[in-house]
Amino acid sequence: MDGMTERPIINLGIARHVVLLWIIAVLITLGSAYYQRATGPNHPAKGKVSFSGKVIRFKLLRSEIVNNDAPVRLNVSDAAISGFVQFCRYKSHDDWSTIPLRREEGILKAELPHQPPAGKLMYLVHLTKNGETVSLTGDEPVILRYNGPVPSYFLIPHIFLMFLAMLFSNAAALHALDPRGRSYRYMLITIVLFFIGGMILGPVVQKYAFGAFWTGIPFGYDLTDNKTLIAMIGWLFAWFMNRKGRDGRIWIICAAILMLVIFLIPHSVLGSEIDHTKISR
Repeated sequence: MDGMTERPIINLGIARHVVLLWIIAVLITLGSAYYQRATGPNHPAKGKVSFSGKVIRFKLLRSEIVNNDAPVRLNVSDAAISGFVQFCRYKSHDDWSTIPLRREEGILKAELPHQPPAGKLMYLVHLTKNGETVSLTGDEPVILRYNGPVPSYFLIPHIFLMFLAMLFSNAAALHALDPRGRSYRYMLITIVLFFIGGMILGPVVQKYAFGAFWTGIPFGYDLTDNKTLIAMIGWLFAWFMNRKGRDGRIWIICAAILMLVIFLIPHSVLGSEIDHTKISR
């Protein structure tokens, strides 16, 4: 009778332990995903300025679809406040161009001209009143990048599989800390998910968005491509160190930490871009 009653208690304890590990893995994954999104260069530039006795909040786009003129919109109720936008192509010899902000029903608005895939503009938004002028972002222009539309049947699976790969990566590391854990199984799942999501669907998304399947090593320095490659190599090395029944759990932990660290680097930093200084004046 003692043995019959003791086994469910042990199993229940293991189940609780596994659930706790997965809760921690989910929290780490969600936290890293939020941080990457909030700090990425595609996230709108948000802020506020005090001007003419009023606090004006703004949200300026840093990403737009090709063939669309990027909108600049400011909610400014004071009809005496006007403004203008200065812009030029990023990495070019262009002079700054200026367009006025027009007022429509309490909104100051303008449109920035569309660019080809991976083309960038840098722009400054100014407000004026009674001879006083303020730049919403000071001397630092906002960098706006244009990308091609990516079909949802490629983009959604790419994002979903990358998220799952990060989740199983974190789970593999946590289970590797416990001799009873299934770190080897979760490592294999991570490799499969990451290979499909990052090494297959990733280049497809890149092709639609910026016109090239791969712009990382050895063809370029795109950080998104390069960090995907580094993470993939890290996991393949961890698999190599765990093959044939060897206990290389420490390498699973290292691969998971490597993946977490490099994916905390904001998405699209040092991403695809057109350098107009090497093309034409």
